[in-house]
Amino acid sequence: MTESMIADVPAIETRTLSTSSRRPLRVAQIVTGLSAGAGGITLRGALGLDPNCYATTIFAAEGGSLIRRANEAGIEVVTLRHMAIGRGLYPWVDAPGYRELVEQLEAGRFDLVHTHSAKAGALGRLAARRVGVPTIVHSFHGFPFHTFQSAVVRRTLLAIERRLARFTDYFFTDGTFVAAEAVRLRIAPPERIRAIASPIDDGIPRATPEARKAARSLLGLSAEASVIGTAARLEAQKAPQDLVKAVAELRRTDVHLAWLGGGSLGPEIERLATRLGLGDRVHLLGDRPDVPSLLPAFDVFALSSLYEGLPCAVVEAMKCGVPVVATAVNSVPEVVVPGKTGLLARAGDPKSLGRALAYLLDHTEEGARMAEAARAHVGDRFRAEVLGDDLAEGYEIAVRDSLARHASPERSGR
Repeated sequence: MTESMIADVPAIETRTLSTSSRRPLRVAQIVTGLSAGAGGITLRGALGLDPNCYATTIFAAEGGSLIRRANEAGIEVVTLRHMAIGRGLYPWVDAPGYRELVEQLEAGRFDLVHTHSAKAGALGRLAARRVGVPTIVHSFHGFPFHTFQSAVVRRTLLAIERRLARFTDYFFTDGTFVAAEAVRLRIAPPERIRAIASPIDDGIPRATPEARKAARSLLGLSAEASVIGTAARLEAQKAPQDLVKAVAELRRTDVHLAWLGGGSLGPEIERLATRLGLGDRVHLLGDRPDVPSLLPAFDVFALSSLYEGLPCAVVEAMKCGVPVVATAVNSVPEVVVPGKTGLLARAGDPKSLGRALAYLLDHTEEGARMAEAARAHVGDRFRAEVLGDDLAEGYEIAVRDSLARHASPERSGR
């Protein structure tokens, strides 16, 4: 995907949308994969909307772990055969996915398209513009550019986001910091962006001794082991190599690492664990539908990501009552307040991460204090109903303002 490709996408006449219509607003939610992370936020947001006011269809790649759950909840999911999984945008790979979205959006005659993350955000917004969808909304679950890329790549991706923003009517972000960065970087105007709290599922268990014993039994871990756990994809963004190296830095034979989540880096992480002498203490457990019930097994929850939005997994661990160590990226410090609700480490620095992990393993009373403060800190902000209210208010603003801009093109800045 290049800037010239974006400029070459024609904008056809936009269909009109009446705000006084009594029928539900037809909303297309487009996400690369309907799985944990952005996919989970997408689904919970759709479930939080009033079905009498919004008729939601989710478009996502085939094979998402949450597709069945969405269908059971009455949310229509259209699987995209040509949506390539992955964050990178490559014309020779993604052109079929773009054409497929154009066909689907044209057939659906949607009133509003809401895209998520980098790939689906670019392809979905381009397709929505191509077919003349009246209102286009985008959610940043973090940014596609970050400090661990080359300067050329960062500048290119930032320029692409600015071009896409020209025909985006409204923005949502995971957390306040990401929203502030979007405004600072001139991606989103201040009046058309809203920070939201990424929702988590209800029923996260408390980390009681009984729950700990049951979770350890499910994972096949002994009661005596010290367990550092995480729930994340085994992909470059999550930096699993850094977490394995951080555990090796501890030089403790009683410490195990349990990783919930699958991904392309699984074989590489297994080789690294073996090379560092951790082969029998690093447990790659794959995608699990029962992650909340497994969280009490952890003595410390760790997040080693190089970049994030506001990760649901951290909030779930806090709600469970497990002490948290996370990298200081994007909106993570909004929930992981250093020394109060958890500890922060430098991204891309296994030694920094290992030092924070060692502290919480060695100071269990401090960890318990932080975990209790974290539960109070997250409170009830991260519920699907809260996100549903935020989305509804944002959609209302987006529809109203897009009508005004389409009526007066000189005001649109497009």
